Formats: sequence, C-alpha cells, structure tokens
Amino acid sequence: MPMLTMFNKADFASLVNRRDGETKLGEQFLFLDKVSIKHHDISSALKHAVEQGAKFAIIGISEDIGPRANLGRGGSADAFTASISQFANLQSNRFCQGSLCVVIGIISPDNLIADNADTAALRHATAALDLQVITFLSQIFAAGLEPIVIGGGHNNAFGLLTAAKQTFNQPMAAVNLDPHSDFRPREGRHSGNGFSYAAANGALDHYHILGLHELKNSEATLEQLSLFGASWHTFQQIWVRREISLDSALSQICQELNNTNLPVGLELDVDAITKMPSSASTFAGVPLLDACHYVYRVAKQCECAYLHLAEAAPQCHEAGLSAGYRDVGQGISELIYSYIQGRKARLS
Repeated sequence: MPMLTMFNKADFASLVNRRDGETKLGEQFLFLDKVSIKHHDISSALKHAVEQGAKFAIIGISEDIGPRANLGRGGSADAFTASISQFANLQSNRFCQGSLCVVIGIISPDNLIADNADTAALRHATAALDLQVITFLSQIFAAGLEPIVIGGGHNNAFGLLTAAKQTFNQPMAAVNLDPHSDFRPREGRHSGNGFSYAAANGALDHYHILGLHELKNSEATLEQLSLFGASWHTFQQIWVRREISLDSALSQICQELNNTNLPVGLELDVDAITKMPSSASTFAGVPLLDACHYVYRVAKQCECAYLHLAEAAPQCHEAGLSAGYRDVGQGISELIYSYIQGRKARLS
C-alpha cells in the first residue's frame, strides 16, 4: 500500500521559531485536511488548497534505497526533514508568502529495507516505490499544483516524469544539473537509470544535462544518450575550460526546451554542488549560487511542471549530522526560493 505521512499546522508548531513582529513562512503554509484518503485519493483536499491560493505543493520522499540499489551510499532519507525546518523559518514578506505553498507530507516505502539487503531486493523495492510516487504525484499534477519534491534518490525522477506524462497526456522535456546523466542501462531500477527508464516508457522525449562530468559517465552511457538524442554541457566546458559561460549555456538550454513545446521537468542532483552532503558528494563541483541561478532561469523562462531536488544526505556531512542538517537545509531552502521566484516572474 502506498505510504503518505500527511502534515498539518500542529505538526509545524514545534518547527517554527516565532518572534514578535515577524511572520515566518511556516506560519502561513497551507496543509491538506487530514480527512480520509481512502483509495489514496487526496484530490478534493488538493483542490481546496488551490482554491485557497496555493501554487506549489511541497512534498518529501524519504528513502535511500535507490542510491543503495545503484551501489552507492545511503543517507538521502532525511533531506526533507532537514530542508523544511529551515525553509519554514524564513520570513514571509513582500518577496514571498508562505500561503503560496501547501505542504503535503512525506512519501516513504511501504516496507523497510534492511541495511544489508542485496542488490536485487533493493532494485525490486525501488520499482515498487516508483508506483507510489506515480500514484501521489499524478493527483498533485491533476490539481494544477507544481510539485517541489525534496529528498530521496534520483531514481524518483522516473516516477515524476511518468506521473506528469500520464496527467498531461504528452511526454516531458527535462533538464538536469548533475555530474551524472543517470541514463545507465535498464538493469533493474536504481538512482542511476531513472531517465533511461523514462525514455524507454515514453515519458521523456527531450533531455539535457548541465554540468555533466566528462569522466563520471561511461562510454556506454554516453552512447545511449547520443542514440536517444540527448544533449549536454559538461562541467569542464563551463567551470574548468571556460569555453562557454553559464549564462550562454542556460540561454541555449531554455531555447531548446521551449522549442519542444513540452512541459519541463526541472531536475537537480545536489551532488553537483560543491561540498553539499549527498550520496555522492563532490569536492570539485558547481557553486551553490550557480545552482540557484540555474533553477531561477529555467523556472522563469520555461513552462516548468515541477522542481525535483534529489540525493541530499545530511548524515554524509564530514562534520556530522548536525552540520549536515544545517547545510542541506540552508542550501535546499535557497533552491526552493529560487524556483518560486522564477515561477512568480513567469506567471506574473
């Protein structure tokens, strides 16, 4: 059975640090009524949130089975918890109001997977999680909300793209800031092949990778990308050799996305960002400010359907869990706000 832990205002009472004369985002967030969701139908509650003025649906995915199924590290299960507590304590003011967001809750696997589970079991569990993500995200898309999805592995891009395709009755275009293309062979579901599976089932029609690391993708994967017709700008082209500026690359990307006339999936694997705690953290990566600008530009210039922030893993911080919660929370909060700024600018 799909697992969705829903939140309400009382759940946030202890997260928001109130101060006289100030209003925090978390004090204005909207929540779904904790009514019966028999048959996992939350459509009426989502519709009510839209009627109250919600534009964005913030939802977490608490799992690390996808990265572990990809022979990587765990830890991505706590990204949403770290992020929402930081974002909720930012100021609600003329620049951004908390009432634009409805906080849904957390999707989690319906069965716990042991730390010592074998690869086959992890990949089977990842495929089962796909169905849960599709179930709930389809309802969010159908309500007219833009999901902001935080946490879990990048395996969840498959569920997001598939849910969007089913809702909008057309394939998706996607752009992904990521040193890895996540277009590995379809050898069983894991965090490294969400986009190749989405391409195979018709959910993904156009794919661009920004910041692709030239030595972190196999030749077989690059060949698969080429056969599909994917495009990319490498990390080395932009941030090392300076053959093209980030601004020029983003202009090209947005033009290509708009030329498809398809809804856009805005993807970001936080292991692209320098020193961000993640399942595959990197010392030489993209500055957080550049990642925020990427999110803002695409959100402003393209018809985005969602924002997906994957792979953050607070427990992987070199200074410990407390530091991981702080850095993940602050970093993802800036990325969320960048998306909201961009979408407000486009829709205004």
